[in-house]
Amino acid sequence: MPLFERHVFVCHNTRPEGAPRPSCTRDGKSDLHAELQRLVKEAGLGARVRINKSGCLDQCEHGPMMVVYPEAAWYGNVQTEDAAEIVREHLVGGHPVERLRVAEECLNTKSCPHQG
Repeated sequence: MPLFERHVFVCHNTRPEGAPRPSCTRDGKSDLHAELQRLVKEAGLGARVRINKSGCLDQCEHGPMMVVYPEAAWYGNVQTEDAAEIVREHLVGGHPVERLRVAEECLNTKSCPHQG
């Protein structure tokens, strides 16, 4: 089997009610994950792109979160409706969807204005 060209990690983390940081999913399920899988298969990318469930990506204030490797394109506030654009533009076309990308200065930092 050939190597995957891209790995997509979609956060499935849930936090208890009242947690200080938000969850990417309420119930550990993700319509986004399922839709990405469906669209990747439909586009004929199933052997080249792997859609993975992930635990916390530690970018909770920007959730729902996902990241595409090897580009390390971090996407935030991703909704199921965004899946078709991500597949078409990034996974097929090779161009990350800039409107959904989390700014580099907000990744893995305590100084991001979005973090509570």
